[in-house]
Amino acid sequence: MTSTDLSGGADIRATEPLRSRRNHWNNQVRRHALTTPDGPALKFAGKVTTWSELDQRSHAFAAALHRRGVGSGDRVLLLMLNRTEYVEAIFGANILGAIAVPVNIRMAPAEIAFLVSDSGAKVVVTETMLAPLAGAVQGAAPGIEQIIVVGGSESPEHLDYETLLAEGTDGLPEIDVPEESVALIMYTSGTTGKPKGAMLTHQNMQAQAVTCLRELQTRADDIGSMVVPMFHIAAIGAMSALFYMGALSVIHPLGAFEPNELLDALEAEGTTSIFLVPVQWQAVCAAQQAKPRDLKLRIISWGAAPASDTVLKAMDATFPDALNVAVFGQTEMSPITCVLEGRDALRKLGSVGKVIPSVTARIVDPAMNDVADGEVGEIVYRGPNLMLGYWQNPEGTADSFRGGWFHSGDLVRRDSEGFIYVVDRAKDMIISGGENIYCAEVENALHAHPRILEAAVIGRADPKWGEVPVAVVVTKDGGDLTLADLEGHLNDSLARYKHPKDLVLVAELPRNASGKIVKPTLRSSYGSKDAGLASHSV
Repeated sequence: MTSTDLSGGADIRATEPLRSRRNHWNNQVRRHALTTPDGPALKFAGKVTTWSELDQRSHAFAAALHRRGVGSGDRVLLLMLNRTEYVEAIFGANILGAIAVPVNIRMAPAEIAFLVSDSGAKVVVTETMLAPLAGAVQGAAPGIEQIIVVGGSESPEHLDYETLLAEGTDGLPEIDVPEESVALIMYTSGTTGKPKGAMLTHQNMQAQAVTCLRELQTRADDIGSMVVPMFHIAAIGAMSALFYMGALSVIHPLGAFEPNELLDALEAEGTTSIFLVPVQWQAVCAAQQAKPRDLKLRIISWGAAPASDTVLKAMDATFPDALNVAVFGQTEMSPITCVLEGRDALRKLGSVGKVIPSVTARIVDPAMNDVADGEVGEIVYRGPNLMLGYWQNPEGTADSFRGGWFHSGDLVRRDSEGFIYVVDRAKDMIISGGENIYCAEVENALHAHPRILEAAVIGRADPKWGEVPVAVVVTKDGGDLTLADLEGHLNDSLARYKHPKDLVLVAELPRNASGKIVKPTLRSSYGSKDAGLASHSV
């Protein structure tokens, strides 16, 4: 049957452009702008942006970029803190078929300059406080043609964001942006080596939205609080489902984490859904129990680090009516690949859950043979949320996609019920006296100790064994702790050769902007500087 048959004598494509049927966030915003124009879409610093305003402002920004030579496939780098304009800038670039490049604002100018050069970005969108940093980056990366500043800048060479929007949408062409087009280049954490830019398509983000709709049960009346940095895929991925459903995203400013301030904000906003890392949940639970607030939390999710049974029990006791979900994945997968429901968390302590239905996964040996349940292998993926590849990096892409599957770099084992346990990163493994020691396994044992708040295990060169494990630990009470204190506890769960041979007590573990422990920093101070890679799980 042809399109002529369906349209009663006229080609339907002539009256309904294909672009109107594309399933990506700009069409979703436009849909909500038509059906619920005055409904709240975003809220930041007390100011609400409605769906009609978000649609209009995004298109005005797209028109401003278009007038300044930005077109389909061009890259627009975002150097901002959490704020409403972050979303508008992503959408505005995507309306043109251009690619948004969110960047970690905590990087040094030289590091950001590398991302500018690598991505080939010609425009940087920043804000007043970071305008000097953007200027320094431009000096190191002359490919930048324009710097657009939200809130204004002292430099006469910078363009003012609101002034550009005031120009309106005249001259903005209607552009068909297929779902397979790249929407975002998200650079991996870069805790070792040079960061790689994962190309995430509109289809990838739509697959992520569907995952949240299923696993987190996102609804149109939800109010989601975005606390994690918006340059992190965890924030953008979570917001994708809210955009789809027409739900409200409350954007929290970046800054030092203070649980009481966060709880007060959650109460004031009526937040129903939020993602935090386990150490934050521990602090939030303690603060809520000390001073209960009238909260509406329906979905509490966590990831990026293992949660101890103490934290899980505190979450369950503090928020007994909330759906407790752990998410696991990586930037290249948009990001979720595995989910652990709260009802299984204590029964399957240490697991990252089961592979989600939309992802195909295998656990393989180095020859790409499937391993049996209980055996350790690398988990490899396929699915609609899998990135297109690494930007301008065919070698890295070919290596990650060898054998026709995406290689995560995570060493895991699967139990008889299908639950996945991360044993270690493929390149973050200690070989001591010929024996493989998986750091994550030792860390899980340490986390179960009643006096340990956080722990990271690294390798240290040893003249006899080649390398030995060293534990870097934060205690709950800040008090002293010795290897002798740990011996009885570790004997119950670890072979002797896996026990740490040294214990370093620190006030806090170094973390990057995504909240992940930066093991190279620990190795530089306490271990072997070249002993592998840090985890990049969500």
